[in-house]
Amino acid sequence: MKNIFFTSDHHFGHKNVIKFSNRPFKSVEEMDEMMIQRWNEKIKEDDDVYHLGDVGLSSSGKLRKLLSRLNGKIYLIKGNHEKSAEACHARFEWIKDYHELVIEDKDFERGQQMIVLFHYALREWNASHWGTYHLYGHSHGTLADNPNSLSFDIGVDCHDFYPLSYEAVKAIMKKKDWKPPFEKGNG
Repeated sequence: MKNIFFTSDHHFGHKNVIKFSNRPFKSVEEMDEMMIQRWNEKIKEDDDVYHLGDVGLSSSGKLRKLLSRLNGKIYLIKGNHEKSAEACHARFEWIKDYHELVIEDKDFERGQQMIVLFHYALREWNASHWGTYHLYGHSHGTLADNPNSLSFDIGVDCHDFYPLSYEAVKAIMKKKDWKPPFEKGNG
C-alpha cells in the first residue's frame, strides 16, 4: 500500500500563530525549520500528503521556496488562509474545498475505508453512521476530542508538529469507543 499522510495548520511564515497557539518557538524561522524537518523525517518523495488547510501566511514567493523543500505529493484541502498557497498551485496535485478519500484496506469489511477531509470539524459527515473517518484542522487543538466519534484534529499543534500516517490515524480511531448507531443494542 502507498504511504499516505495527513496534516493541517502549519501556518508557515505566520509569526502570530506562535503566540495564538502557544507554539514552543522563539521565531517564525525556528518554527518553519522545525516543521520542515519533521515533515521530511516522515514523508518521502513519492508519499501522498493530504494537507487540510492553512499551509502558510507569508508572501507567495516565500511560501513557494518553503514548499519546494517539502517531500511528497501534496493534496490541499483549502482552509481559511490559503491566498498564498493558491498562488503556489503548481506545487499541489490539486486544491479542493472538501474531499472523500477511499483507501483500499483489507482490515475493513468492504475492503476499503473512506475518510472525509475538511478544514473544519463536522458533527456528522457522509457515511459517518457506517464508520467513515473524518479528519479536520482549523481548531489548533482547542476542541475537545470526542471518544465516541470517528473524527479528530489532524493539525500540527495536536501531533508535536508531525504529519500522521494512515496507519497512525487508523490506530487512533481503533481506540475510540464508537458504536454504529443502528447496531442492535444501540437504540
